Amino acid sequence: MAATSSNTDTGHSAANTSNSSYIPRGTVVAELKFYAPPGDGSKPFNYPDGTPIPEGLPKRNFGDADVPVTIHDIRGHESLFNLDNNAFTTMRGRKSSVDIDFTSDESIRDRYYPEVERLLLEHIPEAKRIRLFDHTVRLIGGNRPPVLRVHIDQTKAAAIGRVRAVLPDEADELLKTRVRIINVWRPLNGPVQCSPLAFADSTTVSDEAVVAVEHRYTDRTGETISLSHVDEQWYYWSGIGNDERILLQCFDSEKGAKVPHTAFVDPRSPVGGKQRESIEVRALVFS
Repeated sequence: MAATSSNTDTGHSAANTSNSSYIPRGTVVAELKFYAPPGDGSKPFNYPDGTPIPEGLPKRNFGDADVPVTIHDIRGHESLFNLDNNAFTTMRGRKSSVDIDFTSDESIRDRYYPEVERLLLEHIPEAKRIRLFDHTVRLIGGNRPPVLRVHIDQTKAAAIGRVRAVLPDEADELLKTRVRIINVWRPLNGPVQCSPLAFADSTTVSDEAVVAVEHRYTDRTGETISLSHVDEQWYYWSGIGNDERILLQCFDSEKGAKVPHTAFVDPRSPVGGKQRESIEVRALVFS
């Protein structure tokens, strides 16, 4: 996919960072954190927050490679991207019909989940069944800040395991169909000024750059994907508002498109601007 803009802003000089209401827009160069392999060549692993770490082992055995990349703004070019090919797409004009307390998991499940399910059924007409299985809320001062590391939420093995965990009695039959995992992402205090979300075009991601990382919990071992930087094309959606949604496809059993993504520090973010608050809901989509 070709770049969407040639107007590149490399830092504070072209941005009104003293205006706390300033919304960064356009192409920007910023550092992203990519995967750096363990020095001893061992399989990468991580112990998630709250998980006891065995004596003598580090919390994780791999590092980060900070790489400056060009990140293009898709604002005004949204129609160029789709889930089947690029593994991301956008939606606008989404208004909640009910009041939702995003500090309450119960309110989110009872009031926001039905909205997300309707959105997915509307946007993915071939979908025959949707099952939402979890969500993450990122609030100012909360314990889940934006993730500043390039990743994909599930490997193939993890996606299959998720189907079996969520729908154990039906898993064998469901796994014969097309299975996708799609995250529905939105801000809660938009428009976004700080810690925007970057995502790579799946068609530009090299298979050799994809690395499975074990996540070792007390009762199970899961897997996510980290990414070594090669020459992938990066995008973001500037100033995303509360009525806009980004759909991020992390797994597709049929077409294979999957989207690396990460929050990033935008050097143009204004002093005194709002720290980003957001929610992502993860869905199994069967068709």
